[in-house]
Amino acid sequence: MSSGSRKVIYAALAGNTLISITKFVAAGITGSSAMLSEGIHSLVDTGNQILLLHGLKQAAKPADENFPFGHGKEVYFWSFIVAMLIFALGGGISIYEGIKHLSHPEAISNPLINYVVLGLAMLFEGAAWFFALKEFRAVKGKWGYIEAIQRAKDPSIFVVLFEDTAAMLGLAVAFAGVALSQYTGILIFDSIASIIIGLILIGTAVWLAYETKSLLIGESANKPTIKGVREILKAEPSIGHINEVLTMHMGPDFILANISVDFENTQTADKIENVIAKIDSKIKQQYPQIKRIFIEAEKRARVVLA
Repeated sequence: MSSGSRKVIYAALAGNTLISITKFVAAGITGSSAMLSEGIHSLVDTGNQILLLHGLKQAAKPADENFPFGHGKEVYFWSFIVAMLIFALGGGISIYEGIKHLSHPEAISNPLINYVVLGLAMLFEGAAWFFALKEFRAVKGKWGYIEAIQRAKDPSIFVVLFEDTAAMLGLAVAFAGVALSQYTGILIFDSIASIIIGLILIGTAVWLAYETKSLLIGESANKPTIKGVREILKAEPSIGHINEVLTMHMGPDFILANISVDFENTQTADKIENVIAKIDSKIKQQYPQIKRIFIEAEKRARVVLA
C-alpha cells in the first residue's frame, strides 16, 4: 500500500476533526441549518477517514490459513462502507435537517460567526483537497481524471478526493445559503442550502459506491497488464495456444492470475514444468503486482471460453 494513501487520509482526518468542531459550535450559536448540515458532513468525513485507515491496516495483514490470498480486499470493503455512510448519515441527515427547518424557519443570529467558520473551513478543506489532488495526479499518470478513477485499484486516494471535493461544494452552498438568508430576509434559503448539501453528499456516495463495487466483487487487472502477460506467453515456443488469461485484484497491490495454455505435444512433463517455472518468473519480474500465478496445461477443446 502506498504511503501517499495514508498521508492523504491523515491530512483529511486532521482537517475534518478541527472543522467539524468549529462548525457545530457555530451552528449552536447562530442556529443555522446549513451550518449544522456542514458540521454533520465534516463529522461523517472524520469517521470515514478512521474507517479507511482501519481498512488499510487490515489489508496489510499477512495471508493465513483462512485467507490464503491475504486481506487486501479489506480496503475495498471499507471504502464501500464509507460510501454508504456518506449516503445514509451525511446526505440523509442533511436533507432531514433542511426539510425540518423549511417547516419552522429560524432567523440566523450572529451570521458573522458563520462567515468566519466557513472561511476557515474553506482554507483547511482547500489545503486537504489540494494535497489529495496532488497525490491523485502523481498516480494517475497519462490517464484523464475520469479514466484514472475507473482504472484505479487503490480506492483510498480517490475516496478522499471525492469527499474533499464534495466538502468544498458544500461549503460554497452553505455560504450562499447563509448570505441569502441574511441579505434577503427569506429564511428558507438556509434550509434549501442544507437540502442541496445533502443531495451533493448522496450524489458523491452513489458514485463512490459504483466505483468501488467492481473492485469489491473481483475486478480484473488493467488491459495493458493482461496484454503484457499474453505477450510473454506468445514468446514461449513450447506453447501451442493460449486458452485463457484470467486475473483478479485481491488488493491494490495483489493480482491473482490463472492461465490456461495448450502445450505442444512434443513437450515432456519435465520440460513443461521447467517452462511453467520460467513463465512464472518472467511474469512476476515484469509485473510485480502479480503475486500468485496458476498455470494449467489444457487441451484447447476442453476450454469453453477460448
